[in-house]
Amino acid sequence: MSQAITDKILQRIRGHGKGWVFTPTDLANLADPRVVGVILGRLVERGHIRRLARGIYDYPKEHPKLGLLTPLPEAIARAVAGNRKIRVQPSGAYAANILQLSEQVPARIVFLTDGQSRLVKIGNMELRFRKTAPRNFVADPTSATVIQALRHLGQRHITPTRIATLRRVLPLEARQRLRQDLSLAPAWMRPHLQAVAEDNADA
Repeated sequence: MSQAITDKILQRIRGHGKGWVFTPTDLANLADPRVVGVILGRLVERGHIRRLARGIYDYPKEHPKLGLLTPLPEAIARAVAGNRKIRVQPSGAYAANILQLSEQVPARIVFLTDGQSRLVKIGNMELRFRKTAPRNFVADPTSATVIQALRHLGQRHITPTRIATLRRVLPLEARQRLRQDLSLAPAWMRPHLQAVAEDNADA
């Protein structure tokens, strides 16, 4: 097998930097899929890359004390989405967590998808890709994450403190896009989103 192809694949991987999560599809233009698969297997054996799950790899980051780090769920989801050309959207407790609305780190992380439902296990982390209706995919991904997070929390638990947190966490551009997406949220949620999107001084 050509060393030149191996070098090209390794160069592509290193070019994305430590922490890149990818699938063989990301390398498909470099060689025949079977050749790519064999080379990736060899790179795993040599310790250049890591196989996270079937068909999912990463160029791992290493912490001086903690060792090899587990990639972020969003990075894994992006790799899965790119491989299958589908959309994915954080939902539930995970959406609330990444927006700092909850300190709970769910053991099972759920992403909505317009592709097929799928379960991906990586170490102790479990990612569930749950097929959902197209209406759950708002044009702006940040707006969609906010809507999913508030839906998870429920109307009774959307407090002024959480509104203030969103105003602090979201950049102004994201808040402006949120205003444009108000009509895509449930009616009960719109006043809360409007409060997040207001241009006046932070609450």
